Amino acid sequence: MPIEFKEVYLFSQLNEQQLASLRQGSRQIALTDGQALFQLGDRAKSFYVVKSGKIKLSRLGVNGNEKVIEVVMPGKTFAEALMFSDQPAYPVAAHALGKSEVVAFESSRFLAMLSDSPQTCFRLMGEMSMRLHALLSDIDTLSLRSATERVASYLCQQQFINGKSRISFELDTPKGVLASLLSIKPETLSRIFHSLAEEKIIEVNGQRIDIIDPESLKNYVHASGICPYGSSSR
Repeated sequence: MPIEFKEVYLFSQLNEQQLASLRQGSRQIALTDGQALFQLGDRAKSFYVVKSGKIKLSRLGVNGNEKVIEVVMPGKTFAEALMFSDQPAYPVAAHALGKSEVVAFESSRFLAMLSDSPQTCFRLMGEMSMRLHALLSDIDTLSLRSATERVASYLCQQQFINGKSRISFELDTPKGVLASLLSIKPETLSRIFHSLAEEKIIEVNGQRIDIIDPESLKNYVHASGICPYGSSSR
């Protein structure tokens, strides 16, 4: 699947000459399932756009367990904020979830373009501000909600992804990765899915989720006072 550069927020304000230069300086990287793109602490010379598959960004906790920070989907960028650091180093590790492909861009080349494009600078600052708010929302979710509320919130976000309501969908990440993303243990996630199924709120068939009782699912999220419906997942 080719990337439409104009649809990537970082590049939307670039002119055709700048886009051509960007393409010339980019390189495509194919990754197998579980293959590392970079490790925590590696020097950050590039940022990336996911072309296909998914990229897991994670860190190791003090107990040695992996904590998934984000799962980056096709068309999304990651590691771009590091280009503004004096001595950039990746604060997370990046691994492919399944067969994946990314496009790498030289940070130095893009910084040179920014100096000629104030519109791109403002666009970038706006997007980073939105991402900061999303991260703060994630912190609220992890600190203020129970495990069941977190799972219900995630399912609601998946149900209304891209502003469209879906009664049935496939989980886009492995359940073990999803558990880490929600800061719960895999066995806890399984118990919550089983409990919601027993309540006839959802049905679970492998990675497939069927929402049987949307209103009851929403009630779990309302219990925390925060409702994510209608917003797309980042």
